[in-house]
Amino acid sequence: MPAVVRAGVSASALIQPPPLKPGARIAALAPGTWLERDDPLITALQKRCRSQGWQLLTPPELWGRWRWFSGQDDQREAALRQAWSDPSIDALFCVGAGWGTARVLELGWSIPAKPRWCVGFSDGSALLLAQLAAGSSGGIHGWFGGEASQWQRLVALLEGRTVEPLIGRGVQGGTATGPLVVSNLTIATSLIGTPWLPPLKGAILVLEDTGEAPYRIDRQLTQWRSSGLLDGIAGLGLGRFSWAKDDVLPGDFSMEEILLERLTPLGVPLVRDLPVGHGLPNQALPLGRPAKLDGASGRLSLL
Repeated sequence: MPAVVRAGVSASALIQPPPLKPGARIAALAPGTWLERDDPLITALQKRCRSQGWQLLTPPELWGRWRWFSGQDDQREAALRQAWSDPSIDALFCVGAGWGTARVLELGWSIPAKPRWCVGFSDGSALLLAQLAAGSSGGIHGWFGGEASQWQRLVALLEGRTVEPLIGRGVQGGTATGPLVVSNLTIATSLIGTPWLPPLKGAILVLEDTGEAPYRIDRQLTQWRSSGLLDGIAGLGLGRFSWAKDDVLPGDFSMEEILLERLTPLGVPLVRDLPVGHGLPNQALPLGRPAKLDGASGRLSLL
């Protein structure tokens, strides 16, 4: 497997891509699970892009299907590589989720270090983390649905404008500054030991997840702690963690208990209930951008 440059998360070294302007061309990609051809998300996203003067491209590969993927691994890799290297495309929107992006990375394509707008979340976290590990700026953890305010926050980031701080609930006080690393916990855990998980020292790490019972979150966070991945992080933000209620039996740890029991001993500023992750709202956050986390007020601000 070709080596991928592990550039870390030094915010000062990352130059943002040019702001999107009217006429921008955006490629819709599904590097993981397949999409229905009549998926209402695509229709709604095309309308939203038109309202900004952008063109959403839906290449034939977007509608492929192989088992639960949107095409075989090499087909998805080729579509991603072509879109990423096409100078006429101004941004990439990962509209598919599910699972499969890491299988594309496994084929060995190296993400160029130059800036590139790339938006997604959930399974798309694998691509965003790999992009940051390669030293490329422009990854945004976010989604294209939801209320107009959620979409407008994403638009503002893509157009290079300022956005409001996100407000959660302060758990452990103090303030931290550092570059943002945002991901689905399960997807990031699956990248441990690969070249696609960027170093986290000095970073503000924001995590979210869905469909995982508290005991499985416990297992993952224990691995993160035991592996030393959390040593030296500047601060922690927790987005939305959702699970089936019958995953918790009488006497079990609740999700909140597990998160706090595993993470407060790290001694860094900690904020929970940020409006990030599966569910609504899922507010966009840019990876690699310098940010400030206030563990007392629960405020996460871009600097």
